[in-house]
Amino acid sequence: MSLSTTLDKIASNREEYSCNVDTLGECTIASPVRHHDFIREGDRVYLTENIAELEYWEKRLGHKPSFERAGPLKKIFHDPSWTRVGILTAGGLCPGLNNVIKGLVEILTFDYGIKTIYGIRFGYAGLSPRYGYQPMMLNSDIVDMIHELGGTILGSSRGQQPTDEMVETLVRMNINVLFCIGGDGSLRCARDIAEECKRRKLSISVVGVPKTIDNDLQFVGRSFGFETAVAEATNVIRSAHMEAKGAYNGIGLVKLMGRDSGFIAAYAAIANPVVNFCLIPEDRFELEGPHGLLAALERRFAADKTHAVVVVAEGAGQKLIEGEEERRDASGNVLKKDIGEFLKRHISEHFKAKGIPCTIKYFDPSYIIRSVPARGTDAIRCYMLARNAVHAAMAGRTNCVIGSVGEWHTLVPIKLATIERQTVSLSSDLWRSVVDATGQGFWFTPDARAAYVP
Repeated sequence: MSLSTTLDKIASNREEYSCNVDTLGECTIASPVRHHDFIREGDRVYLTENIAELEYWEKRLGHKPSFERAGPLKKIFHDPSWTRVGILTAGGLCPGLNNVIKGLVEILTFDYGIKTIYGIRFGYAGLSPRYGYQPMMLNSDIVDMIHELGGTILGSSRGQQPTDEMVETLVRMNINVLFCIGGDGSLRCARDIAEECKRRKLSISVVGVPKTIDNDLQFVGRSFGFETAVAEATNVIRSAHMEAKGAYNGIGLVKLMGRDSGFIAAYAAIANPVVNFCLIPEDRFELEGPHGLLAALERRFAADKTHAVVVVAEGAGQKLIEGEEERRDASGNVLKKDIGEFLKRHISEHFKAKGIPCTIKYFDPSYIIRSVPARGTDAIRCYMLARNAVHAAMAGRTNCVIGSVGEWHTLVPIKLATIERQTVSLSSDLWRSVVDATGQGFWFTPDARAAYVP
């Protein structure tokens, strides 16, 4: 959903949604953090830099919506001498998981002097005694080089375990700070743990680090792993382009991640503008008929364009695929029907029936893209998120996730971050840039061939 749509929902449910994060109590312990400019208690950051939007929402909400600024405080809640930490990674793999783990361990160790840091194995399953997964002890030596590896040294899993079981494990292990690195479903589980701890009056901070390669969480800014995924996708698109150009009426078809949000496909199409058609879940395209993809490809070939590159997000075109039963993964997410194989088959059958020569090369790099190490500014983002997560947890903040607005990092209630999936707005500059870069609006027009001037 767009920001304005989400804020409309918040404005209609003011009692349920708040921009303020939960806190365990007053911060009374002097922070051991050295060589830092501490932020002031109560510093806040507006959730958008658009002045007109802020003024509009001030009228709707009665105030300009803002989040608490993240960063180190002079006074903290948890005594580092008695703090025991748990770190877990949940959900699918994503570039940068090890970077975040490394950042958390190093800030906990070097800034706060915390010595007991458990790496919880295989996601939330590691907090359930029924699986018997033994935690790893983490320190700065163990995490020293893990940022050069893809995946996560802790392992991961999907699906929520019984909340009471997980909280009992935290109590039994004397863990009073838990970091959950995960996406929408994983953060919802973290919220359940935090709320159960609150119900039991347990002083346990539960802080999330937003991990969603699809970039579909609200209010957190760009999530880590996304930029690396786009960079890897552009390499695949380059190969698809070469394969397409290597045959007469060649088509390079690339399926990218994006179950409900087409950000990776959209950004990759702009980053490597050899793409001719970008298909995303937010834009319902047709396959048949004068405005359909098959007719658009025909027009392109008829205009002496002897190749085409098609990028499709995994969640696009689901309404076109009939007769398949709905399936869900362990986290409850709907498993999308395979739009890539569907398009490959139907495009091939269409041109064969028309007697038009056509060669299709199909690329599905999903697991390759998500399992590589984070690059460049993405790796920096991982460290900054980890750093601010530690400062928030030690200050007794809980049931929150680290976000960003511009250059500022913020504390966002998990309930707001998971209120609705962030999606590509078809009226945004992003989508207009995609349409301009691909030229697909031209080819989807029935009279495109007559209007084409080489």
